[in-house]
Amino acid sequence: MNARPAEQTAYVGLGSNLSDPRAQVLAAKLALQHLFHSRLTAFSALYRSKPLACPSLPKEPQPDYINAVARLATTLSPRQLLQALQQIENKQGRIRRSQKWGPRTLDLDILLFGMRIITEHDLRIPHPGLTQRAFVLIPLLEVEPALVLPDGTPAASLLTDAMHEELVPIT
Repeated sequence: MNARPAEQTAYVGLGSNLSDPRAQVLAAKLALQHLFHSRLTAFSALYRSKPLACPSLPKEPQPDYINAVARLATTLSPRQLLQALQQIENKQGRIRRSQKWGPRTLDLDILLFGMRIITEHDLRIPHPGLTQRAFVLIPLLEVEPALVLPDGTPAASLLTDAMHEELVPIT
C-alpha cells in the first residue's frame, strides 16, 4: 500500500495587471479552492501596487497590479504545484514573454513550500523577491503573522516603513 504524502504548507503570491486584474485574482482564488490534493486555508486582502521597473529595459508604462497571497495545505510536490499554478495562469490567458516584470493577466508564484529551499533553473523557493517586495511581504504576513523563513529569519523583521506606503489595500 502506498503511503499518502505528508501535507505541506505552501504560500502562493498572486498578481495581475491586465484584463480586469481584480477579477483575475479572484478567479485564481476560486481555482486554488478547487486545486486537487490541496486546500486553501487562508487568503489575504487584495492590494494595489505599482509595477516593478526592470533595470535592464526602458521603462514602459503599465497599469498597477492587484496582489494577494494564498496559503495552501497540499500533498502535491513543489514541481506538481508549479505545474498546477501554470495551468491556472494559462486558463486565465497568461502569455509568457521573455520580458521579465512585464504586464500579465495572471502571475502565480510559489513563495514558500514548507521549510524547503529549492534552487532549480525554473523553480526557486523561497521566491527570490520575497524579502524585498511589499506586495509579497505584507499580504504574506497578513495570512501568517508569525512566519519564519527557512533560513530562520522572522518575516516581520523584513518589513520597513516605506513598504507600507507602497501598497494600497482595496475592497
